[in-house]
Amino acid sequence: MPFPDFNPIALAIPTPWFVIPIRWYALGYIFGILFGWRYAVALTRNSRIWGPGGAAPISAPQIDDLILWVTLGIIGGGRLGYIVFYSTATLWTNPLQIFRTWEGGMSFHGGLIGVSIAVIGFALRHRISLLRLGDFVAPCAPVGLGLVRVANFVNGELWGRPTSLPWGIVFPNAGLLPRHPSQLYEAALEGLVLFAIIRLCTHGLKLLNRPGAVAATFLTFYGLFRFAVEHVREPDAGMPDFPLGLSMGMILSLPMILVGLGLLAYALSRPPVAAPAPEAVDAAAVDP
Repeated sequence: MPFPDFNPIALAIPTPWFVIPIRWYALGYIFGILFGWRYAVALTRNSRIWGPGGAAPISAPQIDDLILWVTLGIIGGGRLGYIVFYSTATLWTNPLQIFRTWEGGMSFHGGLIGVSIAVIGFALRHRISLLRLGDFVAPCAPVGLGLVRVANFVNGELWGRPTSLPWGIVFPNAGLLPRHPSQLYEAALEGLVLFAIIRLCTHGLKLLNRPGAVAATFLTFYGLFRFAVEHVREPDAGMPDFPLGLSMGMILSLPMILVGLGLLAYALSRPPVAAPAPEAVDAAAVDP
């Protein structure tokens, strides 16, 4: 199956001096962050999912501040993670390349570290339970992850290994063999399926009153999904041959799975909370 003739530039904005290209990849991040922002606000307003006490650990006005922290964590962590994990030589051969984010090169695992640092800092500054804040942030991530994976497909990058399956695609610059559209596998698993699982945890199983359970579920299932897709995803160029047939993505996902399972066991062993600390609640943001 030939690769569709996609234009990676979604919109070109002319100016008197030059044209500003808006890429699908950038729009994936933008719309993912915007969706996460509005979904977070919706979570604070749904008193039924927060158990006895019916209050989120963060107020709607605080979310606007949190989004800035998280956005900086995504961009800074994602870019630094890519350089450290997949292009280490850049650190000493061309360090200014780190700042050229418009040329692509972002790592989910680096972004996760960046967001984790941002969430920890925000929780400490506002005296919010770190586990409950993590539970609050986790449901907002899958849609953005899915959109960025679709953008990877549009860009014709991060393709899969050769395959004889009927939906194999001949990607540009990837040779003549059909390959797994691994970007779409990840978009489905990390985006749609993961969102549905986390939604079940928050709205069906009501796990938001078990601090850490929702964040643990996110870590565990993302790690499992990424580890599984790595079996059909082409290893990144320049990576060494890791033992046991592992890839860098697998190696980075294994700690997520282990931490997620450990945190989930801890969260489910603890008694449910009745309500967050009073100073962390804005009563006006909660449904009466």
